Amino acid sequence: MIVVLKSHITKDSPEFRELMSFLAQKPGISLRVHEEVGALVTLTEVYLIGDTSAFDLHEIETLPGVERVVSIEEEYRILGRHHDDKRPTGFEYKGVRFGQDTLNVFAGLCAVDNPTHVEQMMKALADNGQVCTRMGAYKPRTNPYSFQGHGASCLPWVFDLAGKYGIRVIAMEITHDSHLDEIRHALEQTGSPTGVMLQIGTRNTQNFELLKIVGRQSEFPVLLKRGFGITLEESLNAAEYIASEGNRNVIFGLRGMKTNMGDPHRNFVDFAHVPVVKRLTRMPVCIDPSHSVGSRDRGPDGLLDVQQVTAQGIIAGANMVLVDFHPEPKKALVDGPQALLLRELPYFLEDIAIARDAYERRVKAGARFLAEQLACAPENR
Repeated sequence: MIVVLKSHITKDSPEFRELMSFLAQKPGISLRVHEEVGALVTLTEVYLIGDTSAFDLHEIETLPGVERVVSIEEEYRILGRHHDDKRPTGFEYKGVRFGQDTLNVFAGLCAVDNPTHVEQMMKALADNGQVCTRMGAYKPRTNPYSFQGHGASCLPWVFDLAGKYGIRVIAMEITHDSHLDEIRHALEQTGSPTGVMLQIGTRNTQNFELLKIVGRQSEFPVLLKRGFGITLEESLNAAEYIASEGNRNVIFGLRGMKTNMGDPHRNFVDFAHVPVVKRLTRMPVCIDPSHSVGSRDRGPDGLLDVQQVTAQGIIAGANMVLVDFHPEPKKALVDGPQALLLRELPYFLEDIAIARDAYERRVKAGARFLAEQLACAPENR
């Protein structure tokens, strides 16, 4: 059960203290308070964890300061989109808004290699009006002898370069809780010129202790990639692990499923699940076309497969694109064959804008059609 307070009620309000005192008397219930930051207002919500089946919802709704009570029927208690639940979604980080109604592009290096390439990437992004990127410092690899990333040693100059070119958010995978401290230290050392979105890769989707650790901190948002060999439900529950520890600034990433049914692509593209995740949860949804396709193959129409699947995800409502670029793909230390070229960046962004425009037009047409149907046949409501 979630108790949503009126917009003017804060943790310092007498109504809030009265409510918490009342709820604290309920046996077998623990309370968790969360502030949902919207575009115009901040809503305070109180989560009741435990068996609330015998509670009188009307009694709680009549308490001072209570806007409404949401009865939780779905498995994803915190991140789920519950029945008749129209609370605001999304969050803001470093001046960038992330929600189910936004679209942000994180183009960059799958693995950081040297300052020259990083600066070339950052400059290209700045020249094209972008403020987000991906930069891999820690790289979990299938082969133990493959390049594992530069780790903490590259963080200071990566962050400095991000600040130089106005990059506000860097998506960066972590594989161990010690990486959190290394990132914090490097940001402090460089004067926090940028922000970091912690990325939990597909191999760690069910590393529950790591999920709990990133959930207990609130300074960094989290991008959780779907596990490449587990069900969507299992991956959504992994996101719930993060939120259950307190951090609800979570983005869910689709990156393809590991099966040869996707051949010749590297993974089976699962971007049809974009609207499913948005229906089941309130999380923004990210697509990773690079790791889904895994190549620079081009169709007879002249479009790269990476462009095609990116458009598929965006036209289905994706809110974030995580994509590999590199100044010299042949010299890339990780996944060079799938990286796009810097000169292709403006055309890739143009293609994204076309797909996004199509999605927005589809949404408007769908809303108009639904309104007409309801007006003509009220019994269909």
